[in-house]
Formats: sequence, structure tokens, C-alpha cells
Amino acid sequence: MKFSCEKHILQSAVAVCSRAAAAKSPIPALEGVLLEAGERLRVTGYDLKKGIYTNIEADVTEPGSIVLDAKLFGEMVRKMPDGIIYISSDEENKTTVKCGKTEFSFMGVDSGEYPELPSVDGIKSYKIKQGVLKNMINQCIFAVSDNDSRPVYTGSMFEVENGVLAMVSVDGYRLAIRREAIEGPEEHNEFIVPATALADIERISEADSEEDTGIYVGANHVSFIVGSTVVISRRLEGDFLNYRKAMPDTFKLHIKVGRTELLRVVDRVALIIDEKTKNPVRMTFNENFIDCLCNTPIGKAEDVCFSEGDGEGLEIGFNGKYLMDALKAAPADEIDLCLNGNTSPCIMTPTDGSETFKYMILPIRLRS
Repeated sequence: MKFSCEKHILQSAVAVCSRAAAAKSPIPALEGVLLEAGERLRVTGYDLKKGIYTNIEADVTEPGSIVLDAKLFGEMVRKMPDGIIYISSDEENKTTVKCGKTEFSFMGVDSGEYPELPSVDGIKSYKIKQGVLKNMINQCIFAVSDNDSRPVYTGSMFEVENGVLAMVSVDGYRLAIRREAIEGPEEHNEFIVPATALADIERISEADSEEDTGIYVGANHVSFIVGSTVVISRRLEGDFLNYRKAMPDTFKLHIKVGRTELLRVVDRVALIIDEKTKNPVRMTFNENFIDCLCNTPIGKAEDVCFSEGDGEGLEIGFNGKYLMDALKAAPADEIDLCLNGNTSPCIMTPTDGSETFKYMILPIRLRS
């Protein structure tokens, strides 16, 4: 195998695909990236759960393939001088990487030892704008659980029906829903995508891109085509929360507030939260203002955020981080806080009555 490629193009491809390479594996080849030189150069990373591959332009003089240690090869390419990188491998898998006066020689792994990526069978396909999907992931992934004891919640559910995609994340303390239009079959379909795959899709996607991202759903796997890059992931199996039943739909109080102003106030009072005790942010909803208070072993902080609506003096406590995560993610300048009481969840929605996003945060019981 022998080819040459622009450094910045190769570096970007290796960095993306290395995210799917296994950190440690009984199959040594999985700790590497697979390079396949043909009409173009295909770079692949795979850990048996998630695979990423991308095709890039290269000048191929001898077609072939080799597996190179992902971490080592990635660092080699990154530290190479700018210019054209020349890579060659012989029949014994000895590999040379050269750019200018810099040259590395090391052993690769035979490509025959690299497992084949799964195919996505029984396909249902959808299309959504790349920038839209990136934003949806950004604004929903914060509520994914990091508790592996319930794997089904370590990903987001994609629920498609009548041309609308609802992305849902839940971790037992908060719930996030984002909705956008999507092209594809209109009948009901739902599947759960691991957060690790979604994070990679978000990184690959461009926020202002009008290009379509293709989503292909099979019985066991789902793939996302983002430009020239493909992310393939196992679907998570299990019964996902019935989020419609989990969220109240009638409320006693509706408080309109500026998202950025409330975020700044909560951020300030949360400065003195003790990481061990995780004291709540105590919020008192008055007529046209919210009093935010935090009292911890470190000290006391209080601030006020102006609002619209009478909260009737309702006093309710929240985990400061969870509240700030939702406020940072909400794609609106103004939001409605919908409340029933100090033991009922707070629902955060757009003020225009649309359902583009809906966040739920469970309260923390306050000590008197």
C-alpha cells in the first residue's frame, strides 16, 4: 500500500475515526484505525459497539490496507510538519509515515484481523438538516443518564411520527424533549441511540449547514451519514419511559422569565454550593420577581430575577446544576416556568406555546 495525502485532511479524518477505536481490547486490531487505499482513502474506527468511517481524497499509487495504532498514528500525524504526508506499508505490515524531513517507521496490524462493520438491515430512512440535528443533540444530551445500571437511559430516544422527530432524554431527575420536522416514513417509529454516538455526530456536524443528514434505522443498528462521514451504532434495547405520562399537562402557575437573566442569577447564587452536601437553590416565586437563595456551610447567597406573573409565594428547591443545564440548553430568549407546587416538577417551555422544546426538572424537598 502506498499513498499521499494533505496533512490537515488526514489529521481531521484520523481524529474523528479514532473516537470509535477501542481504548483496550482483546482484539488488538480494534485499538487501531483501518486505512483502506483505493480510489479514495477510507479511514475506519470500530469498537464492536460503534463504528465511524470517512472517505477522503488521497493520491493512491498502490492500493491496499493496514491497521495502525489509533493513538500513536494520530499523534504522529498531528505533530508532522504541514504539507503532504506519504504513507506506505509492505507485505510484512512495516509502515512508513513521512513528511518533509520527518519520518516514522513502525509495525502495523494485518487488515484481515479487523472485524467487519455491521450492516444496517431492514432499513427505514429519514433526512434532517445537519445543523438542526446538531442543535437538537446539543439541547437534549445533557439529560442523558450516566448510570450504566439502566443502559436504556444512557441514550436518547428518537420518536418519529407524522413528519416530526421528538428526541427525548431522561436520567431520573430531569427530562428533555426537542422536536423538529423530519423527512421520511410518517408511521410511528422509535429507537434509542447511545449518547456516545450522538456526541460524535454533534462534533462532526456543522451548526450552519443546510446539508441533509441521513438516518438509517435497522433492527439492531442505526447509521447517520454526515457529509462524507458515517457513524454506525448499536441500538439500545429496553423499555423507555413513557414521557407523556411522566409530565403534568395542567399547571396552577405560569411564570414568564428571561432565560439568560435567570441563568446568571442561578449561576451566581450557586457559587457557594458545597459539592459534598449539594445544597439546593431555593426559589421563591413572587409577583413579578423570583427570589433565589442558597444557604450552605460555606455561606449564604441571594439574588433576584425579574419575571412576569404572580407565583403566589411558592417556595421550591432545585439542584443548581440541573437547573442551569436546562437554562443553557433552552433555544429561546424567554421561557415559561410551569408549576403546581413545591413537590411537583417544574416544566420549562417556549413562551409562544410551541412544542419545540420541553424540559422537566424534579424539585428537591426543602428543609424549613
